[in-house]
Amino acid sequence: MINAQALLARPFPVLRQSYTEKDSILYALSLGYGTNPIDPEQIQFVYEKNLRVVPSMVAVMCAPGFWLADPSVGANTAMIVHAEHAIEFLRPLAPAGQLRGEMSVINVIDRGTGKGAMIVSERVIKDDTNGELVARIVQHTLCRGDGGFSGVEPASRLETFKAKTTEAAPADWVVTLPTLPQAALLYRLFADLNPLHADPLVAQKAGFDRPILHGLCTYGVVCRAVMQACLGGDASRMHSLAGKFTAPVMPGDNLLIEIWKDSQNPAQQSGRQSLRIRCSVPERQSVVFSNATATVEMP
Repeated sequence: MINAQALLARPFPVLRQSYTEKDSILYALSLGYGTNPIDPEQIQFVYEKNLRVVPSMVAVMCAPGFWLADPSVGANTAMIVHAEHAIEFLRPLAPAGQLRGEMSVINVIDRGTGKGAMIVSERVIKDDTNGELVARIVQHTLCRGDGGFSGVEPASRLETFKAKTTEAAPADWVVTLPTLPQAALLYRLFADLNPLHADPLVAQKAGFDRPILHGLCTYGVVCRAVMQACLGGDASRMHSLAGKFTAPVMPGDNLLIEIWKDSQNPAQQSGRQSLRIRCSVPERQSVVFSNATATVEMP
């Protein structure tokens, strides 16, 4: 059984990571950039001349690994899923550099017996050469087998960047992007070597007919869609992206990303636009990334 107080007090080492232009290019390739080799919006992320970095790449930087597997945590590791992810992009990533990540657990929520526990962690990413903030990442991890640890009524669930899309309203932008059949094999080289994304036998034991795509790869494709639809591919105008992972994506799936201007939730800074987003796989009528929001600076 998990111990909430121990989790909140858990120390994490500062994680440092260097990356190169090749890493930035490989990340973009895993999201499908370069499928049109003469599209300037795509080439800027996969060619070292005037190279730009996809903002969502920061999600795989200074990653702590599967730390919840530590026996001292007391979690049922077979029942853990990545539930939500939110990133505030504070400055663009350089094509190559040195970063450091400072992580902490900021909330542990008992959803009740049979409903699981939600562990909310924060990872602050800084430039290791000058200490400047690069991004702030908040991750919700659902431990499905660990609810009821507090022995009291479930606490109210922390909501991070939550929004509900008005499905009756037509989207302001609609983007369809394919995922590569080999996307999971490429993406796993960054931070998540879970065999669920590579080994057919492991996937079958988990109830899937084949390996599934990483949730954070889907997150990256959504980031790509927002930049393509709203920002002309300008990564410097992307300021936040958050949402819930609601269903698995299979490598090779076509993703439908619908984007609405959020007039009811104005951005805090002048010149910025709040967006609501939904990502689905039309072939299966499955919503895979929902309650999603972004903040952008419109051209």
